[in-house]
Amino acid sequence: MELLQRAEEFENRKWSRISTSERVQASRDLKKLILDINEVYKKTRDQHLMEVMKRLTSIKQKVEKRLKMRVEV
Repeated sequence: MELLQRAEEFENRKWSRISTSERVQASRDLKKLILDINEVYKKTRDQHLMEVMKRLTSIKQKVEKRLKMRVEV
């Protein structure tokens, strides 16, 4: 599946030393990817897809947390 390949790419990406605009774009891309995987999960109920979504969600939360810190400062 293409979705799982994109998910693996995000999981293996290095998140240190990227610009704010790259973080914003990554957050948007992660959100879209999670929603796309969720649509497939609704049909198949594959637990592997749920685990992938959980991992991507934790990455997205970390990215957004860093963005919020950047905005407040």
